Parts: sequence; C-alpha cells; structure tokens
Amino acid sequence: MGEGEPGGISVDEGQEVVESPAPAAAPATVRRDAVLADAVELAREAALETSGMGDVGEHLGYLQEGERLGSHYFATTAQGYRGWRWTVTVSRIARSKNVTVCEVTLLPGDGALLAPAWVPWADRLAPGDLGATDVLPFDATDERLETGYRRSNGEDELAVATDHVAIVELGLERERVPTRATLNAAAQRWLDQGRGADSPGARASSEDCQTCGFLVPLGGYLGSMFGVCVNAWSPDDGRVVAFDHGCGAHSETDAPSGGGDWPDPAPVVDEFELEVHAQ
Repeated sequence: MGEGEPGGISVDEGQEVVESPAPAAAPATVRRDAVLADAVELAREAALETSGMGDVGEHLGYLQEGERLGSHYFATTAQGYRGWRWTVTVSRIARSKNVTVCEVTLLPGDGALLAPAWVPWADRLAPGDLGATDVLPFDATDERLETGYRRSNGEDELAVATDHVAIVELGLERERVPTRATLNAAAQRWLDQGRGADSPGARASSEDCQTCGFLVPLGGYLGSMFGVCVNAWSPDDGRVVAFDHGCGAHSETDAPSGGGDWPDPAPVVDEFELEVHAQ
C-alpha cells in the first residue's frame, strides 16, 4: 500500500517475500514471519504505551527486517506530525511463538513534515544578523581578505615613498585588507541601496555629490567612486554616497530662499470636507 511505505521502504501485507533493508552482506530477501506479522495488537499496545497520548492510528503495514525480526507501522493522529509513523520492531527466538517488542519509535514517512537540515551558526549567519554587542569568531581563511602591506623600513627614496603611500595615504599597514572582489561587492551593495545616480533624490538634484562641499572622499580604491556625506541637512548625512549621487541639500543649491524661510508650497485648503466637532 503506497501510503504505508515508511521512508520509501516497500511495505506489503499480501506478499510472502518482501525487500529487506539489511546490509549488503545479509541475504537480499527473507521469508515473511507469519507469527510476527500477526502480532498487530501487541505492537499497537506497545505504541500506545510509549506514546501515552492515544495518538496511534490505523495499521499501515508490516516489514520483514530480517530472520525473525520485523516492524509494524501505524499512522499517528498527533497534530503537527503529518506523514509520521509509529514504528514497532518485534522479534522472536527460533521455534517459539512468543513475540518480544524490541523498540518503539516515531519515524518520518513519505511526505512527513521535517525540520530543516541543521546549518551551523557560523554558516547561516547573514549580514544584518549581528547585534551591537555580538562578536564574530576569528576566521583565518576568510576569502574576503588578503595579506596587508608590510612596512619595508627602507632608507632609499623609493622605499620611503612606497611606505608613505601604502601606510599613510592608503592605510594598508594591517595584518589583512579587503580583496578587490570584496571592495567591488561593497561598491555594488551601496549602489543597490540607493547611494548612486538612480535614487529619486539624485535624479531630482541639479548637482551631484562630487561637486558638493559636504562630501569627504574615501581613501584607496573606493575613493575614486565614493565619499561620505557630512551635511546635517542631507538625508544621506553620515552615509557613503557615490560621486554621481545627489540630494536637495547640495552646498551650491540654487533654490530660492523665499525671504529667509525654507521653500514651502502654498497650503492646500479642502473646502469640500465637513468637519463635525462634538459639543
């Protein structure tokens, strides 16, 4: 019966010989044990006793596991366990009709609701998950980083100039620094977050950030494309923005001042709405 197949194992009460899930060293098929197959009520009582909740449903079938060893399967009526089976393994000794219950357990069958596969914390952590006081474990193989610059301490002009550029201007005297791929990914991430020319504010602005006096350019590779806005009036204050970004708080804005007041459209008066106030 198709619905009685636990986890893809063939279960059929009508056949004398059934497939065995035993290891390859065991015989490929074993003969059905009629004594064990008939012990349905014994298996049901064992399942009910183990459950203690009375959630043992219809008998789904019997599987011959090996010589004088088999399993009975029962549906479970417990809510939230759709597709699960009570599995009762029974056995007997040779030339004896006394059946012994070896094990009772609740196992998933075909279509059973299962928990997602376990993923280690370090692998499932995503950007944005880290709290203010959380600490990430050290990762010596982080592919986003590469070895930083080592000070040469040379005395010739080329060594002095190289150390100055790498250490003072680019800030590369660190154990590890971002790879070019990491920097490119950061640039794309910032652009996708509306820090480029495609944002509504940038399209409405008459000037871009590159000509704004409130832009402080970044250093290094990203400094050719991005800076940090330091304008308290700007919606991007304290954020990284692209040179072609923009907003209405540009330092060279040419919007009329309106006699010293911030430009404000004329008020809209709705003369068709009736307001009722309780006395």
